[in-house]
Amino acid sequence: MPVIKILPHPEYCPAGAEITAPAGTSICEALLENHINIEHACDMSCACTTCHVVVRSGIESLNEAEEEEEDLLDRAWGLEPQSRLSCQAIIAQKDLVVEIPKYSINHAKENH
Repeated sequence: MPVIKILPHPEYCPAGAEITAPAGTSICEALLENHINIEHACDMSCACTTCHVVVRSGIESLNEAEEEEEDLLDRAWGLEPQSRLSCQAIIAQKDLVVEIPKYSINHAKENH
């Protein structure tokens, strides 16, 4: 199973983490299943940017971003060339390094 290294994030993962997830799982699902409670205000339906992540390593192994995801990413805080919506980024067989941005554009956080 691929290993996903999550870089430290002050709120979601202060010490960083290494998790595994089966191929075919979205990064968002893998994070949530491992108790890293990343925001996902639209319930993983590709309708917001709260689950935005930056894939620091292994991005070429993920499925290609579709136009709808790319349009939404244009509104994400801290957009980078390696940015993906974690609910749309499907894990393949390669290890990943993922950074959760410090901020999101979601002003009213909800506990999921």
